[in-house]
Amino acid sequence: MARKPRVHYPGALYHVIARGNHRQDIFLDDKDRTAYLFYLSECKSRYNIQLYAYALMKTHVHLLLEVGRIPLSRFMQSVLFRHARNFNRRYGQVGHLFQGRYRAILCDQDTYLLELVRYIHLNPVRAGVVKDPEEYLWTSHLSYLTKGEKNLVDTDLVLGQFGGSQSVARRKYLEFMLEGLDGGHEKKFYEVKDQRYLGEVEFINRIEDEKKRAERVIYEIPIGIIAAEVSRANGITRDRLYSLSRERKGARGRGMVAYLARELTGETVKDIAVHFRRSPMRISQAIIEIEEGLRHDGSLKRVMNQLEQDLTKEAKRKYFITIA
Repeated sequence: MARKPRVHYPGALYHVIARGNHRQDIFLDDKDRTAYLFYLSECKSRYNIQLYAYALMKTHVHLLLEVGRIPLSRFMQSVLFRHARNFNRRYGQVGHLFQGRYRAILCDQDTYLLELVRYIHLNPVRAGVVKDPEEYLWTSHLSYLTKGEKNLVDTDLVLGQFGGSQSVARRKYLEFMLEGLDGGHEKKFYEVKDQRYLGEVEFINRIEDEKKRAERVIYEIPIGIIAAEVSRANGITRDRLYSLSRERKGARGRGMVAYLARELTGETVKDIAVHFRRSPMRISQAIIEIEEGLRHDGSLKRVMNQLEQDLTKEAKRKYFITIA
C-alpha cells in the first residue's frame, strides 16, 4: 500500500523515527553523535522547530518535535542528508545510510506529549544499554535535569505540564520518568490510524475535517493589536499586560493574548514569551489556564469568542493546514 502524504500545519507535533538502511548502524562513535546533534541544532534554528525529545541509538533515531510554518520534510531532509554525507566521508562509504522514508507520526499533543517524551527518553533502558536513563548521554533526558545540552531542547512546554517552580517541575518530571522504568516496548505509539495519526477519534476527525476544507486560515495580526483588544475587553491598561509583576488581572490578560496569538496567528509560545519578556514556561502555563477556563467558564468563553470575531473581521488571511 502506498504511503499517504503527510499533513502539515504550524504547531503539528510529530514523533519521527529514522532507521539505518538494512538495520545498519548510523552512529559508530561519539563523534558521529556529536556531529548529528550539531546538524540538529542548526536545522532546528533555521526551520523554526521546537524539539521536545530525542534519543540517538546505534541503528535509529527518535525525535519528538513541533513544526512551524515550514513543513517537516525540509527540516528532516537537511538533517539526514548532512549526517549521511558526514558519515560516508568519515568511513569511505557510498550509498544510502538511512532506510527509505523516515516515519513521521502526527500526534495529539494534549494526550501524548508527556508519554512520548518518557517513551523516547527510556529507549536506552528498554534496549538494555543502561539501567538508569541518566547513564545514557545521548538522549535529551539530561537536558530536563539541567545536566545536559541547554540550548538544543525546548523543555519549558513539558516542564510546564508539571506546574510549580522550575525545581518542583524537574522533580515531578523525574518522578514521572522513573514510574515508566518497568515498561517495555509500547505498541500503542506505533499503531497509528490511517498510516499517520496517533490520537483519539476527536483529534483525527478534527484534522480530517480541516483537510477536507483544503485550508484552514490563520491571520496576520500583530500581538500588539491583540493586546490592545484584550486590554479594552478587560477594562485594564496595556501597561498592566506588560508589567513584570504577577498581578492577577494583568497575568490573566497576558494569558488571553497568548492564547489568541497562538490560535489566530500561529505564533509560537517562544515568540510570545519574547514579546512579553517572560519565560516560555510561564507563557505555556498561562495558555493552559485559559484553556482550562474555556472548558468551565461560560463568561470567559463569550469574551474570547467576541475577541476572535473582532480581531479576524478585517485581518488578512494566511494558510494553516496543507498536505506536504
